[in-house]
Amino acid sequence: MRLLAIKIKAGHEIEDGLTYFLQEQLGAKGIEVRKRSDFIEQENRDRSILVELEDIADLPEDLELTAYFEADEDKDELVKKITAKIEEMRSYGLQTGNISLETNYVADQDWNTAWQKFYHVIDFSRHLAIVPEWEDYHPAFGDQQLIRLDPGLAFGTGGHTTTQLVLMALERSLIRPMKVMDIGTGSGILAIAASKLGAKEVLATDISDEAVTAARENIKLNHLDNIKVRKANLLKDTNEKFDLILANILAEVLVDLIPDLDTHLAEKGKVIFSGIDYLQLPKIEELLDEYGFEIKLKMREGRWIGLLIARKEN
Repeated sequence: MRLLAIKIKAGHEIEDGLTYFLQEQLGAKGIEVRKRSDFIEQENRDRSILVELEDIADLPEDLELTAYFEADEDKDELVKKITAKIEEMRSYGLQTGNISLETNYVADQDWNTAWQKFYHVIDFSRHLAIVPEWEDYHPAFGDQQLIRLDPGLAFGTGGHTTTQLVLMALERSLIRPMKVMDIGTGSGILAIAASKLGAKEVLATDISDEAVTAARENIKLNHLDNIKVRKANLLKDTNEKFDLILANILAEVLVDLIPDLDTHLAEKGKVIFSGIDYLQLPKIEELLDEYGFEIKLKMREGRWIGLLIARKEN
């Protein structure tokens, strides 16, 4: 079986938005990401998980993102849509960098060797590490929780800034066994983290069939039985209430989510948002205020904002 590969070279600021667009709007079967900054950072990490820069062919100038599609997709139409999306993101003020697009056809098995080569342990915090299933990792602390992942063709390996902002807020917020919902679960990483940190039950949802399948497989890798995975659109397909709601999705999607939060949030419940470009933050703040919510904690790394949210206090 062959796949159509579209390789995009650009600036790293558009990585999250472009990845979401490629998968959720264009139906990419998988995404491979290479960033110069990731390889440079590896030089300063533990030698056992080092990537030697001299061994890396064609190290990208900044971001190199390859999207994989079915071979019978219209190549020219996809390139046209991707180019238009990049121009749209440029109009938002994002630094798109030097843009180039290349297309070719590859054997399906080429994908496996590509992402395994560049995916390594993320020793995230005192309490969490994200470990690919093929890595033999021994934590310095015996009680550090390991999130085992086989990212396959699904988005969400733990390396994205937006994901890490949620993980930081999650460690602060999960102070007792809680009922948690993870909206847009992708690989299931946040749902798994919530379970490992002590959630009593977790509902993980995504609108993508591929993501639902990948999340279920990753949950099996971690031997967890308190996570349910369901195909659903935001909060519209459930009547349940949750102590903690997680949503690591783009700001334009969060706008649609905010009006439904109150109905699905338990008393004294909290919400964690990520995926917000700082330029879009005022719109999110305004809507949260309009619907009776306030920001308890604001985190920023680069352009990306993470929020810990609760109902306004009377």
